[in-house]
Amino acid sequence: MKSFLTFLLVTSALMLGAQTPSIQKSAPLTEANPTRVGVSPNRLNRIDEMLQQAVSGGQIPGVVALIARKGKIVYYKAFGTADANTGRPQKRDDIFRIASQTKAITATAVMMLWEEGKFQLDDPVSKYIPEFKNPQVLQSFHYADTSYTTRPASREITIRHLLTHTSGLGYGVIDGDERMKMIYEKAGTTDLFSTSDVSIGSVVKKLAKLPLHHDPGEKFTYSMGQDVLGYFVEVISGLPFDRFLRERLFDPLGMDDTWFYLPDEKANRLVAIQHKKEDKWANYPHTFYDPDYPITGARKFFSGGGGLSSTAKDYATFLQMYLNGGELNGVRILSRTTIASLMANQVGELMGTDQYYGLAFGVLTGQGAMKGGQGSEGTFTWGGYFNTQYFADPKEQTIGILMKQTQGPVDDQTAWKFRQLIVTAIDD
Repeated sequence: MKSFLTFLLVTSALMLGAQTPSIQKSAPLTEANPTRVGVSPNRLNRIDEMLQQAVSGGQIPGVVALIARKGKIVYYKAFGTADANTGRPQKRDDIFRIASQTKAITATAVMMLWEEGKFQLDDPVSKYIPEFKNPQVLQSFHYADTSYTTRPASREITIRHLLTHTSGLGYGVIDGDERMKMIYEKAGTTDLFSTSDVSIGSVVKKLAKLPLHHDPGEKFTYSMGQDVLGYFVEVISGLPFDRFLRERLFDPLGMDDTWFYLPDEKANRLVAIQHKKEDKWANYPHTFYDPDYPITGARKFFSGGGGLSSTAKDYATFLQMYLNGGELNGVRILSRTTIASLMANQVGELMGTDQYYGLAFGVLTGQGAMKGGQGSEGTFTWGGYFNTQYFADPKEQTIGILMKQTQGPVDDQTAWKFRQLIVTAIDD
């Protein structure tokens, strides 16, 4: 009897943690003729011409582009080369380091646990990660020895602050403040991703001891907040972050090509990071990060802010779930009411007047939409460090994804052109 009760308790716990079936059942993304969903094939041809010119003109080495409307893929093509050393042609199912496009996925994981009543958004993060108790704000800094003084922050960092980049945390080697770069480097923090033998928990606990840019909630400062949230998901769920995403998000949505560290059988599909060297494309060297990530290393650091790699179709699947109000293929990932909160303005005008930040994305305002070429009011968007971009327009039910892998100064105009050409290809 006792073993049976134990079985029931374990089974109940697993059921409570699983994603629920939905009374809605939107079909998975499939390819269809553009005319079926109100998109002009002739106008899509302009995108062919634009991307091919960008490759042949040396603005980008290669690209995969995907467009979907009303749940149907109407454009899915590859151009150029995926690796400067081998000259391998770019393929549609190639895998790209999506860097900061990881952030929306991490935020989604957080909100999945929020829907289960595990915490409130305005809880202090120190309630769950005690190292963040009594945060300090940077007051003075001495360049000679990188010593500094601090003052107590006016309030605790909350989960909402971390989701909205208003916590005051910095971003290490890519921080806009040189003082913060030096402080983070001295402390030995790890950002973006790593092949080293470090865990997300150890990095986050180091981060908790460092000074903030400003009082939490005062400004929008792009930060490692989502890395903290990746560890937060581990604390709340009791699962490693990579396993939580696999079991609770990626497998239910069929995102089989999205990983922190690629399985060996997928490694040959990883696109090389390229840069311009003597006016030719070359594979990027080892710098503050290892360009062989995510196919080498200790496979232990699951960066919630920038560690995932994915394909254009997998990321389109993720965005389609949002356009569907949180459901795909009969699986309910988030409630429609939760999606509304995720898309609501959480930062006022801290990002300006054309765009605000919700709980996972930058969102286009009415003023931004009126300028043209960006999509409708409510269009949500972001990009990644290695030159990937995406947007999704709920009003027009349109998704645009552009996958590239470049670093360094390049004259790449494809992002704004791609978006503008999609917006003007709608024909219904």
